[in-house]
Amino acid sequence: MSRVFEATDVIGHRGAGRGVVDGARENTVASFDLAARTGADWIEIDVRRTRDDALVLYHNAALDDGRAVVDLTQRECEEAGLVGLEEGLSAIPDHIGLDVDVKTVMEDAVDAPARRTVSLLLPHLRRESERRRVFVCSFDPGLLLAVREGAPGVPTAWMPYVRNPADSAIPGAVGLGCPIVAVDARALGLSDEEPRPGRRPLEYTVETAHRAGLEIMSWCPDPVDAARFAAAGMDAVVVDDVPGVVTALKESRA
Repeated sequence: MSRVFEATDVIGHRGAGRGVVDGARENTVASFDLAARTGADWIEIDVRRTRDDALVLYHNAALDDGRAVVDLTQRECEEAGLVGLEEGLSAIPDHIGLDVDVKTVMEDAVDAPARRTVSLLLPHLRRESERRRVFVCSFDPGLLLAVREGAPGVPTAWMPYVRNPADSAIPGAVGLGCPIVAVDARALGLSDEEPRPGRRPLEYTVETAHRAGLEIMSWCPDPVDAARFAAAGMDAVVVDDVPGVVTALKESRA
């Protein structure tokens, strides 16, 4: 499989960033448009399934009022302001890469295979991969294996849980057959932190990932740490401040 990134690519987190950025709420058309206009190479979206087997864009398992997304119908999700997958995809320009963060649910373990989140998503992945750069990341290793089987042309990224050290993330990605490993920035060490005993230096970590045949990305460094990660050879960063990181990377290259 050919390389996924052109180091160091900038991926807009949930669009232009988590929460509300310049009036644009995450995982919405407005946020995707803002990310594209401010220099993102890729846009990350969060995908969940509904009670009636539709796919919507939302990060958390439940709405602010406590209702679980998987317990709601597509119509109820729309009424709550959630964007459907199809609407979201159509709003992202073809030249912008697509990072699909898939949020599986407990019910995926017991529902009929055709109803599982990955089964509903696979046709969209195969179609999108024919017209743009796309990869899938997930905390769920089983989903990554299912994507590898059902959409073999779509790269996958093993994304261990928050703060999970690169020590297990890198061999885990290799074991799963993923060409990408995604590591929380806090697990790599931030610029304002004291060195942690046992944590490998950033440059060593990136080099080891590359020696293992992986591309390595991180979420969510600020502009200072994004530039530091890029200088160490990191392939991509998922960020909440797209214009700030784009500027920081340009300045560091200069």
